[in-house]
Amino acid sequence: MDITALKSFNIAAATSLHFRPKLSLFRPFTFLPFKPTAPSLSLSSPRLCSLNGAAGISKEVTLPPGAGEAVNEASSSKVLQVVLVSPQIPGNTGCIARTCAASAVGLHLVGPLGFKVDDTKLKRAGLDYWPYVVVKIHDSWADFHDYFRQQEGEKRLLAFTKRGTKIHSDFSYRKGDYLLFGSETSGLPPEALLDCKAEPFGGGTIKIPMVETYVRCLNLSVSVGIALYEASRQLNYQQLQIPTESCIDTEESFIAEDIFA
Repeated sequence: MDITALKSFNIAAATSLHFRPKLSLFRPFTFLPFKPTAPSLSLSSPRLCSLNGAAGISKEVTLPPGAGEAVNEASSSKVLQVVLVSPQIPGNTGCIARTCAASAVGLHLVGPLGFKVDDTKLKRAGLDYWPYVVVKIHDSWADFHDYFRQQEGEKRLLAFTKRGTKIHSDFSYRKGDYLLFGSETSGLPPEALLDCKAEPFGGGTIKIPMVETYVRCLNLSVSVGIALYEASRQLNYQQLQIPTESCIDTEESFIAEDIFA
């Protein structure tokens, strides 16, 4: 077979096999326009809780089942407390509750919140650890401030903000510190920042260093974990010295962790 005949054969064979171009293997797609929506404030029902600060609303609160029940008064640590002011994302709050359970510290939720306190995502993020964290609900910053002033012993308010004046690892923490964190969308309100700077209970403002070229802020639950464990380290993990009442490392809880962690 001469070269001319061979070329004709190759062309005919390729045509009969119907080779597709590589690009045809991919289906065309189009980008749908993204429409941002404001977080839904689901606090209109007075049967849930009075987190919007309005007068005359019922105090009934529906937290995840069994919240705080496994922590007795003896093991309810007063070493450190975490305060979330107007958190908007239930998954973040659930993760923070889990961190508080692991580090044996109390958790305060200050309204208005961006979700119902019985939200499914809140329960799921906290897994089956809700019985091991003490959660207190406060209608507003004013209500929390009144509660805080009534607490006995040494105490301080510490504001964690990207505009803080001291780095979290350089700051000296003390027993009785309340670690404050603001909303995912707007940070701490001015009145909270003012109280954290003012005498006699203000301990100042603290920041977690980060590169702000590409990232505006750290995730709220990540920030709480960084701050809480640095404070606990400096205090030699005093709150972890009290033995736990029971263990929940069952096969069922292990499966739940695999799914939702």
